[in-house]
Amino acid sequence: MAKKKVFVISHSHWDREWYMPFEKHHLRLVKLMDEVLDLIDTDPKFNSFQLDGQAIIIDDYLAVRPENKDRVAKAIKNGKLRVGPFYVLQDDFLISPESHVKDFQIGRQTAEKYGQMMGIGYFPDTFGNMGQTPQMLRLAGLDAVAFGRGVKPTGLNNQVSESAFESSFSEMNWIGPDQSQVLGILFANWYSNGNEIPVDRQEAKQYWTEKLADVEKYASTDNLLMMNGVDHQPVQKDVMKALEVAQELFPDYEFIHSNFDDYLAAVKADLPKNLSTINGELTSQETDGWYTLTNTASSRIYLKQKNAEVQRKLINEATQLAAVALPKAEYPHDQLTYAWKLLLENHIHDSITGCSVDEVHREMMTRFEKVEAVAESIRDDAQTALADQVKTDQFPEGSQPFVVINPSDTAKTGIITAEVELDRALFKDGRPDAQFAKMQLIAQQNRHYAVIAADGRQVVGRVTGYTTHFGADLPEDRFRVPYIGVYAQVEVYVKDLPAFSWQALALQQLTTPKMYADQTAESLISDGRILENNLLKVEISAVDGSLTILDKKTNHTYHRMAVYEDTGDMGNEYIYKETADQKRIYSTDQAPTIHIKEDSAKRGVIEVVSTLQIPCQATPQLDYEQRAVIDITHRQATRSQETVALTLHTFITLEADSSALKFDVTYDNQALDHRLRVLFPTELEATTNEAESVFEVVQRPNVPEKYWENPTNPQRQQAFVNLHDEKVGVTLANDGLPEYEILPKDGTIALTMLRCVGELGDWGYFLTPEAQCQGAQHASFALIFHDETTADRLQSYQVARTLYLPILTVTTSRHQGTCSAEGTWLEVNADEQAFAVTGVERDQASDLIVRGYNLDSQAHNIDVQVADQKGELVDFQSQHLSETTAPLKAAEIRNYRFK
Repeated sequence: MAKKKVFVISHSHWDREWYMPFEKHHLRLVKLMDEVLDLIDTDPKFNSFQLDGQAIIIDDYLAVRPENKDRVAKAIKNGKLRVGPFYVLQDDFLISPESHVKDFQIGRQTAEKYGQMMGIGYFPDTFGNMGQTPQMLRLAGLDAVAFGRGVKPTGLNNQVSESAFESSFSEMNWIGPDQSQVLGILFANWYSNGNEIPVDRQEAKQYWTEKLADVEKYASTDNLLMMNGVDHQPVQKDVMKALEVAQELFPDYEFIHSNFDDYLAAVKADLPKNLSTINGELTSQETDGWYTLTNTASSRIYLKQKNAEVQRKLINEATQLAAVALPKAEYPHDQLTYAWKLLLENHIHDSITGCSVDEVHREMMTRFEKVEAVAESIRDDAQTALADQVKTDQFPEGSQPFVVINPSDTAKTGIITAEVELDRALFKDGRPDAQFAKMQLIAQQNRHYAVIAADGRQVVGRVTGYTTHFGADLPEDRFRVPYIGVYAQVEVYVKDLPAFSWQALALQQLTTPKMYADQTAESLISDGRILENNLLKVEISAVDGSLTILDKKTNHTYHRMAVYEDTGDMGNEYIYKETADQKRIYSTDQAPTIHIKEDSAKRGVIEVVSTLQIPCQATPQLDYEQRAVIDITHRQATRSQETVALTLHTFITLEADSSALKFDVTYDNQALDHRLRVLFPTELEATTNEAESVFEVVQRPNVPEKYWENPTNPQRQQAFVNLHDEKVGVTLANDGLPEYEILPKDGTIALTMLRCVGELGDWGYFLTPEAQCQGAQHASFALIFHDETTADRLQSYQVARTLYLPILTVTTSRHQGTCSAEGTWLEVNADEQAFAVTGVERDQASDLIVRGYNLDSQAHNIDVQVADQKGELVDFQSQHLSETTAPLKAAEIRNYRFK
């Protein structure tokens, strides 16, 4: 009988920053890598060391030890260091689809710069696994994945019955929503099941007797995986000696110091036919619900909000506009890669999740600012280049042209703002103060303007004011040019501005004032507290501040919407746990004050001010429970009797012709240990909800599995969550607020705005006072209502996805151009608007790539064109897959390449 093979893989799960700041972990990494390279050089039997699936380790090490670059390259080339497939070990749910693609691409590029990439997807410690992992891995050229969470292994003798997230073996088939399939390898005994192997014979006998029984319980083949390492574990230098001892003690097994590529090859050759099959996302649905770590979606909300803003600037603005507006040869590949590497440092699963010490997250904000600066620089150059190509000489002499740009994949309707330069005074022509005074005089003149299109017609718009401020040109071929400029603040109403489009407009001076052209109504506000357009009627209660909303399209009314709830939180950065007293405070407990902030034909804004008296913090019992490292499920702390005012300023905006009811909330948080949510009780009798995840609109049950003990059931989202029945539905969009919960009793969508806790949690006592999120806060979200049709529901999803992607504007001159005054750079036509574009870029060959996914669980016809050219389908590495004639499959991810 053939021996069972024990594949021992040396590794260290390297959390780049976590319970210590990056540089402290960094110095330990340098020591680890020094020792690994020495071991590789001195012990030829040592097969290899696996760098935790993340290539950034190479960059981090060489930043301190650049003299070892050749040693590293040699080790990777010879297979002694196993690198990739990712650049960082990312969080699955809290970063954008494009961020995941870049993590694949940069990870592969970094590995292949030195040698070969490790041939398996690797998610050892992500807080759940996204449902599109199988399809994404296939598009990355991989057919297997190793992961640590989400599936319960039962062992061969405990056959799976009807459970959807249990597996008889540690090996299983994992199928995504598009039916892509990969081989899944679950760390059934965690990724440390072969850690610190004893050399002492007596200790080794006991160790292997237990360890082999544990791994054999779940293995489907005679190839047994032992992971020799754990979090920040130094390399075991005597591992080869330890395996020699094991071989002597257990001659019926073959002990092999190995790597994932060899292990996978052996497993694939021996796989049985009765593997379990699991489907979609794996978020520990069939557990007690306490340790899913989903509440990291609400830890340090400010990180998520900044990430959403920076991702938009880098993906939708800088990368896309550079791809379509700059010459191929000038596309900033290196600059964008630099920005992506910085951003990916913030996307690591202990970083963007907000579950590290304060020093880590302070450094993250600096990284965000650096990425933002790069993105803005590239965007500004690209939009100027686009404007320079647009023909504007048809505007009258003396007018001031500007170009509006819609970088989103949906048509936009509403009021946009632009700052249009009217004049400037150069420093070289006079003292700065004199030039400032000159521009101030111009700004103070009583002038009137109209906004006109290229054909001369007047469009709905107005100048709302003038500003004077310093500016400077930074020419590429000469010294900087400082000046003082005078600028008009312009509002323009656009109706159905096409996706991926530009339009030239201009300010034309008038002899008589004219505020808006083509006014069709005088006001969107009545009775001081009712907002109404042709789609919605919104009444704000003077008694409790809740909203009654009539969706005119369906004639359905929603009651007591937008109620704020504040509860105590004695949990940590990973897990929300309500205080034992369950003391809850609501905005409806008292009457609000209501103010009209803006009232015009095209937009109405009402401010609702709600003051909640909430407890200042938890009682001292919580401090004891934290210091004693008492598990949160056993804590008994309550909220204090002392209270502080939490005043919420909610600005509710409704625009003419808009289906979106927008909310912007500002407040100053001075309380500790609490959670703030906004509640939307839809009263819809739905059993499931739909939410945008990564490359997927995922359907989730509203009621958790029978095993669930946690009284809450938090979930993660990208841009929106939706509830609908057979007649009507509600889509709730958000701007960087990724945590929601469905309360099935009355169909309430609960959106987390803020969660304040004082400790990291997990394995020790790490205070995190900055996670209490003291000071000024804000939140933005919106409601979009739809009817029973798939088309209307998908349209609400598209509106939600692009709601917070702004229309860009840039001042330009009157000049000839190669492009017409208005046009589009990309046309996407899919049945029922089912295709969501996630990114437009140029690949390494400078071919144009358009990437996106099917929002629907049904197939749709689709046509994507650039300048009347049909592209071809490629994978994430721009390798040809097929032509584009086939319909878009359910949940399919597509990459179109245009030469």
